[in-house]
Amino acid sequence: MRKGLLAISAAACALAAACATTPAAPEGSQARTTLESRSGSTVTGTATFTERSTGGVRVEIHVENAPPGSHGLHVHDVGDCSAPDASSAGGHFNPGGTPHAGPSELKRHAGDLGNIEVEANGKGHLELVSDLLTVRPGPNSVVGRAVVFHEKRDDLTSQPTGDAGGRLACGVVR
Repeated sequence: MRKGLLAISAAACALAAACATTPAAPEGSQARTTLESRSGSTVTGTATFTERSTGGVRVEIHVENAPPGSHGLHVHDVGDCSAPDASSAGGHFNPGGTPHAGPSELKRHAGDLGNIEVEANGKGHLELVSDLLTVRPGPNSVVGRAVVFHEKRDDLTSQPTGDAGGRLACGVVR
């Protein structure tokens, strides 16, 4: 089931100086990852990040074989999913040094993608646009970072992780 596109305000870019000073990459520049199961789960999926000529990045994530319900999704700082529990991916990607929050909040981690809803068939889909991420090189680039699918819903407020629990899938963005 396709969910609506969540547009994140361009004003959020003011919190990440790189957005205002680095020119946008050509429309359509992409980075991708394949999410692989971790922590004994069966969750798999894909994440695609597409640079927009108007600024920001369109994020599209698909998961399968996941437990039904709401699950936190984050870009993590380290592009390493080698640990069995994906702890090697480090904490949330947070180049601005801001508090954890939901994807529509002005002050949030660049890696805060919110929650993905997984249907009874184990499939979920999330689309959003983030003005705090880039595909092009720079301090806000997703390239070389990890995308992590969590076991629980992100409450969007608890610091520093949203109480989203264990890491059920992980993939390095290339």
